Amino acid sequence: MVNGSFRQTNLTNESDDYLTKREQLRLAEIELMRQRERVAELRRHLPDGAIVEDYVFEEGPANLEAGDSPIQRVRLSELFTAGDRSLVIYHFMYGKKQTNPCPMCTLLIDGLNGVAHHLVQNVDLAIVAAADPAALRAHARARDWNRLRLLSSGTNTFKYDLGSEDREGNQDSTVSVFTRDKNGILRHFYTAHPSLSEDIKERGLDLLCPVYNVLDLTPHGRGDWYAELGYGTNARTAAGG
Repeated sequence: MVNGSFRQTNLTNESDDYLTKREQLRLAEIELMRQRERVAELRRHLPDGAIVEDYVFEEGPANLEAGDSPIQRVRLSELFTAGDRSLVIYHFMYGKKQTNPCPMCTLLIDGLNGVAHHLVQNVDLAIVAAADPAALRAHARARDWNRLRLLSSGTNTFKYDLGSEDREGNQDSTVSVFTRDKNGILRHFYTAHPSLSEDIKERGLDLLCPVYNVLDLTPHGRGDWYAELGYGTNARTAAGG
């Protein structure tokens, strides 16, 4: 603390106006942190959610470079690696009416792939799309998604039941969390969509995206920037890019 302000640097030429505004910002950041923690606590204390069926998905080989067969049928219950773990599923907007992979979903999944080896220490994680396994895996290869379970839900009602697909096959990005108790009962715990209200259409999943949070640190902010598929993670061209 220097003159009542919590200094962030050792720079000696910062103006009094800058230091005053930066201190106001620090206090606002503290309140934002506390509000996030209050929201997380409310989320953790949700009552038991609805019992869900043991959906059956289609999944190719664990190694993306091993081709796309054989295709195995995998149940929701089999995605849990231990009874006391939660299962996090990201609903990828790809398949049916969404004929090309969603760039914004791809951005989010790029990040999940990057931290999947950390997440797996505490939770189980999978990506579900309505696209058939071969198309999903082709896009995953283009993005180097080598740490994720990639599941096709094209033959079940999982995405419709969880609100990430309508009856016409239009897709939405969504994140869902499931639990399994000691008796094997599967329950829905939490689901969130980009849309939070009539006037908030795209901010509901922002906490999953480090890109936007880093951009928000800068004077230019995020603006109206959107991800694109064309500048993929390697020399190969991403599907639909």
